[in-house]
Amino acid sequence: MGKKTRTGPDFSIEQAALDRGLGVICGVDEAGRGPWAGPVVAAAVVLDPDSIPSGLDDSKALSTARREALFAPIMQSSRVGIGIAEADRIDRDNILVATLWAMQQAIGQIADVSLALIDGNRTPGLNCPAQAVIGGDARVLSIAAASIIAKVTRDRIMIAHDATYPDYGFARHKGYGTLFHRTALMRHGPSPLHRRSFAPVAALLPR
Repeated sequence: MGKKTRTGPDFSIEQAALDRGLGVICGVDEAGRGPWAGPVVAAAVVLDPDSIPSGLDDSKALSTARREALFAPIMQSSRVGIGIAEADRIDRDNILVATLWAMQQAIGQIADVSLALIDGNRTPGLNCPAQAVIGGDARVLSIAAASIIAKVTRDRIMIAHDATYPDYGFARHKGYGTLFHRTALMRHGPSPLHRRSFAPVAALLPR
């Protein structure tokens, strides 16, 4: 039996909703649930069916350069909302609640949403219908676009923070738990960007 070929995301779910008379369909995804430092960023994207940038895919399947190249075309051709939950909110509410809050903020920046297609198996509380789509960033074009916007936005935030906190190497690992990051954390202790509720960071806090 041959290996199944990955086909990538398409516009079928959005088109079916448009055919049912729903006017504004947004795809929603986040970036940054796993890192030890920095925000979680959510994006909501409404694609123009007549002007969809070519090459959209799950951000994890794209190179950094390709994500950066797609960012501007998505922003220029689509309606986009971005929500950012900082580390203090993550520590206060937990990462899931903070992520759903960031999604609410992103969707709230787009007027008259008829349906929100959310990557994953949970949906935030919204004033519009929502549909969870497991693996949506690899299946649904608007969610793929949102994954790119969220990832590029978050990466740029962490690169900017690198200048303020150069000891931690945020530009190279974006807050994820690499060996370099672990070593820097052990040497310098947590920065204001670190998620103190995450176990690797909490282990270094004074008791």
